[in-house]
Amino acid sequence: MLQKLRFVILLLSLLSCSGLWAQTLDHSSWDALLKKHLIVKQNGAITQVDYAAFAKDRKSLKGYLKYLATIEESAFDQLSQDAQLAMLINLYNAATVELILTGFPEIDSIKDLGSFFQSPWKKDIVSLFGKKISLDDLEHGLIRSERYQDPRIHFAVNCASIGCPALRAEAYVGEKLQAQLDEQTRLFLSDRTRNRLADGQLEVSSIFKWYREDFEKGWHGFDSLEQFLAEYSDALGLNEQQVIALNKEALEIDFLDYDWRLNGK
Repeated sequence: MLQKLRFVILLLSLLSCSGLWAQTLDHSSWDALLKKHLIVKQNGAITQVDYAAFAKDRKSLKGYLKYLATIEESAFDQLSQDAQLAMLINLYNAATVELILTGFPEIDSIKDLGSFFQSPWKKDIVSLFGKKISLDDLEHGLIRSERYQDPRIHFAVNCASIGCPALRAEAYVGEKLQAQLDEQTRLFLSDRTRNRLADGQLEVSSIFKWYREDFEKGWHGFDSLEQFLAEYSDALGLNEQQVIALNKEALEIDFLDYDWRLNGK
């Protein structure tokens, strides 16, 4: 019996040291909530959040947020970068839903939860690594950091607004993250209400204006927004001549107004 106990302790120690033990984050409760309370349209390009149903399941939502709050930074650092980023994106999206529920159903936009002195994204509402941070801290300080440097995160984080890329109807997980981010990018760019060719110019979401620098930092060797968009020309519905013009920066790009209305049903 003593030998078996020593073996178990040794095995756990080895797993912890190798980082394998830290890879077992459980996002299943968030995944279940998304599958239950999202209305999926256009094959996932658009989703509506059933906030009333989320409110009834708020205990589960808070439980998931409390679970993520227990993860120590040292354990987080042992995760693969994809697993880290998946966790941070899930945390952002879950915390945003919880923020909306603090004002639902009296609000029409996430902006209604802010004030003249403080935007909703500046409130310290997220528990992470033993401290309280804001959604802005989470997004700009961590998700957009040089550690990950992946512009596709802008199609995964959800700001609870119609103009935002769809909240994905499943949790992000490290082992599938690259495929999930690629699909979210394609789904968003294929939505003609937010990205389209019109009158000889490319009209795209204001996300590309606000975060243009993220698309020009060298991800996959791209140093211009035009190169990034050309990579996803099929999702945008561009023909060969339009792609050539885009790569030559000869296709005019305009940025559409953002719809801040709540993304609820």
